[in-house]
Amino acid sequence: MLSHLTINNYVLIESLDIDLQPGFSVMTGETGAGKSIILGALGLLMGQRADSASIMPGAAKCTVEGIFSIEGYGMQALFEENGLDYEPTECILRREVTTAGKSRAFVNDSPVSAATLRQIALRLLDIHSQHSNLLLEQPTFQLGIIDTVAGHTDLLREYRECYARLAEARRQLRQAEEDLAKRQDDEEYLRFQLAQLDDFQPQPGEDEELHQLQSSLSHAEEIKSTLSGITQLFDGDDEEMAGITDSLRRACQSMQQIAHVYPAIEAYLERLESASIEVRDIADDISRRAEDVEYNPQRLQQVTERLDKLYALEQKHHVGSSDELIGIAADIRSQLDSLTDSADSIQELQQQIAAETGKARELAAKLSEGRKKAAAQVETLVRKTLVAMDMPAAQFCADVSKSDELMPMGADIVTFLFSANKSLPPRPLADVASGGEMSRVMLALKALTSRQVHLPTIVFDEIDTGVSGKVASSMAQIMQQMCSSGGQVLAITHLPQIAAKGNAHYLVYKEDKSGRTLSHIVQLDPERRVTEIAHMLSGSTLTAAALENARQLLME
Repeated sequence: MLSHLTINNYVLIESLDIDLQPGFSVMTGETGAGKSIILGALGLLMGQRADSASIMPGAAKCTVEGIFSIEGYGMQALFEENGLDYEPTECILRREVTTAGKSRAFVNDSPVSAATLRQIALRLLDIHSQHSNLLLEQPTFQLGIIDTVAGHTDLLREYRECYARLAEARRQLRQAEEDLAKRQDDEEYLRFQLAQLDDFQPQPGEDEELHQLQSSLSHAEEIKSTLSGITQLFDGDDEEMAGITDSLRRACQSMQQIAHVYPAIEAYLERLESASIEVRDIADDISRRAEDVEYNPQRLQQVTERLDKLYALEQKHHVGSSDELIGIAADIRSQLDSLTDSADSIQELQQQIAAETGKARELAAKLSEGRKKAAAQVETLVRKTLVAMDMPAAQFCADVSKSDELMPMGADIVTFLFSANKSLPPRPLADVASGGEMSRVMLALKALTSRQVHLPTIVFDEIDTGVSGKVASSMAQIMQQMCSSGGQVLAITHLPQIAAKGNAHYLVYKEDKSGRTLSHIVQLDPERRVTEIAHMLSGSTLTAAALENARQLLME
């Protein structure tokens, strides 16, 4: 339960530091006194969005801190999951907001994210605001009530995990089918492109080779003439003019003639003989090349045509070499192969979807079974509670209908049906219930679910909207009963019948101080409590009758 609340520099609250009592407590005060401000501060502890505009003017930051007694609520695992120190008896939640818009959250003085703060706060505190009755119009809220009573948390978690896998497999299947359809639309063109490339069969480095070959063929006569001339220089063109090779041979012979008398020449002889051999080889190679070179217009045309085709393919595929064309052919072949792979993948996904769908339907059937049993319990207990709140003719049904489609929470649609009179058939609650009737149904449901989840603290903000007199007193008794197992209920109310039932009574009021309006809260002693309830009965003017009525209400 919430045992202590501290608020500093939040809206109109400069400093609030108050102990809160166990059991059923009430909070009263004039409209605008600051009750909603206190709820807003509690909302910060619940991880709600922080707004720097809520900081009191002139202050650097606002702080809200709540000390909760948590003994017996089994929260150790939750703390360990979030890496937080666990104190078995007490938990301190704190939220700070600066004028720069920065927010910090703490659990037992350890910094945490707002999401972690909310996760822990939801196990400690439930705030029913003035607008929470609208939740009764939402099918998901109605389904949540049934699930809470059913208590099949593990089964629901297993179903949701299965549904998540199913939804992801369906998404992947849609994507795979779209991709396959697109590739199949392109398949004919891809096969045409690949056929062109395979027919051409580009070779690695072919560009340069074709360039060189084209150049050689285009200048064949010039090359042959030049090579022939070089050959003549090596061999000589007649007996009168010796060639290079013959001159070298003669020089070697001359050196050999004097080598025995002039040993120094032997080193030059060896070098010249080696050069002569090398020159002879060069001469022979050039001679052969001169013989091989022929002007071949047909071959030149073939080379030119292939080079033109190569250029055309490179331009078509926006590349600059035959090597890149080879890579494109490999990529197209891979895309065509992937068509088969995609078909296999689609088949696997279809099999997975079938398996997950079967499992999800089995789990959904178990959820449905539990929900139908829980719906019967909810109907019985809500009717009983409504009777206690002066609605003896009220009809309440929790209709659980089956959907053909699997949904994130199963295959059930829950609809709360209501009628305030036995003569009229029940219809959807949101369509027929008045504000006061909605308040009583919501309180009945809260009373029911609070027993299931064992929430330490529940705050009701004017859940008595639309009721008065005897009904208000009955609602207060139900809130008292909600505390019978050790819980804490704090009701913010404008009705004296409810205010008189609280074990503790807190008054929120405003005062003007030094040109500022500040909100305060104080726990009333017995005498001031009589006065406050008398004011609630008669207004600003106290009468003896109002005071007497207040004392009677407190004694009931």
